[in-house]
Amino acid sequence: MTKRNTQQRRNLIMQQLQQHGEITVEELVSRHQTSEVTIRKDLSELERSGLLIRKFGGAIPIPKEIVEDRPANEALESIGRSAASMIKDYSRVILDSGRTTTAIVPFLSGRQGLVVMTNSLDSANQLLALEKPPSLLMTGGTYDPSSESFQGSVAEQSISSYDFDYLFIGADGIDLSRGTTTFNELRNLSRVMAQNARKVVVVAEASKVGRRIPNLELQWQDIHTLVTDSTLTDDQKDTIESHGVEIKIA
Repeated sequence: MTKRNTQQRRNLIMQQLQQHGEITVEELVSRHQTSEVTIRKDLSELERSGLLIRKFGGAIPIPKEIVEDRPANEALESIGRSAASMIKDYSRVILDSGRTTTAIVPFLSGRQGLVVMTNSLDSANQLLALEKPPSLLMTGGTYDPSSESFQGSVAEQSISSYDFDYLFIGADGIDLSRGTTTFNELRNLSRVMAQNARKVVVVAEASKVGRRIPNLELQWQDIHTLVTDSTLTDDQKDTIESHGVEIKIA
């Protein structure tokens, strides 16, 4: 498959998404006569480019009401740097899978005695590529292609075997009244992570606040800190702080 054909297929995927409002991996495999692995790679690259949002078994468009005041990669970098500044030498950290949590990784090089457990292959590879990488633990478990992470009872048992100082976790949406929400239906691992960390830190762009997604992931009472960008409004900040959550603006 040439680069040109790959780009043509991804352009067609975006056209189909715009026409139908939601697409599934199964539909795309049938339409483009290619493998499920190839389609999942396409969706991952399109999400990294900020063109769609992946969900369990497919993808949806970026909501029209979401407007970034600065480039997404710049906001992610700032959030990653700010979150990493919370981590001290000899800390034990869980990094959940996701684009925003992975943005923390470049700022972890050189920490003394740092131990990081993750369920994300992407984060693991980036951690090992650091000039001075931390000690790395993988959760193991059942690989979930839709989130490119390990899930299930084995992963939950691995995390429950340790005691962590911090959990850094992203969110597909932030419900001002309930907490963080997700497209991922395999969300029990997130709750196990939170139960085994002394401090739970959500890292998410302010554009996620108010996004309505049905699956509740973590309640406000389970969250200690939200690291986000400067586009968070004063009203949103006040509401989140009323739940006892600390706000850290990157």
